[in-house]
Amino acid sequence: MAPFGLVATDIDGTLINNERLLSQRTISTLAAVGVPVVLVTGRPLRWLEQLNEQLPVPLPAVCANGAVVYDPHTDEVLRADPLSSGLLTDVIRRLRDAVPDISLAVEVEDGRSFLHEPTWPLRWTDPRVRVIGSPDELTSVPAVKLLARSATADPDDFLDLVSTSLGGVAEATRSSSSALVEISAAGVTKAAGLAWLCEREGITADQVVAFGDMPNDIPMLTWAGHAVAMGNAHPAVRAVADEITETNDNDGVAVYLEKVFGL
Repeated sequence: MAPFGLVATDIDGTLINNERLLSQRTISTLAAVGVPVVLVTGRPLRWLEQLNEQLPVPLPAVCANGAVVYDPHTDEVLRADPLSSGLLTDVIRRLRDAVPDISLAVEVEDGRSFLHEPTWPLRWTDPRVRVIGSPDELTSVPAVKLLARSATADPDDFLDLVSTSLGGVAEATRSSSSALVEISAAGVTKAAGLAWLCEREGITADQVVAFGDMPNDIPMLTWAGHAVAMGNAHPAVRAVADEITETNDNDGVAVYLEKVFGL
């Protein structure tokens, strides 16, 4: 019998290497485990394309830190749990009061489109990414994720400041090495999205092995029956893990799965 009934894995810093590529070893190992594999990521829907192009068969995904559950075979959003326009208005007011140099953006249309303030730094061009014409556009429609960035803050300190400012009305986490905080509706985490999908498929938490590297993975790792941190993981992630594997550049997910599944 397989030691686990489902493999749940983060993407960036975990499943792919630092060049954003899947190794052939990882591709072969995922195909060989013989149990479902689910991507659980902070990425929006539109960022799954880059990964799925490298896979022989696309994988189901919990996106936007749990706000979207996606079936790539039908191109269907099975579940979405966005921040409402009213909640966005409240959260943005709190953030502007607390962080003078804050820059904001939102993932909308289930993560198929991205709206950002003129001060938001862009490192790529994409027709699905658009600068807003007025601040009201940030709150005009529900968003599966609000992103907040500071140009000057320490990343961990910035997360603490944003979390305190929110006062529990929404979830704040981070997956970047910079001062970038990702905000979801209250109760929306990677754990919540994965738990919903697992219940739908008749899989319990104790059957799940999960892999991650950054603070946004902590809810998933504490929910799963077995938590594995990458060798490159943030200290807070390593602290909650049951085991630590190799780094993402050294195929840490594949190394661990080969060992426990006897591949």
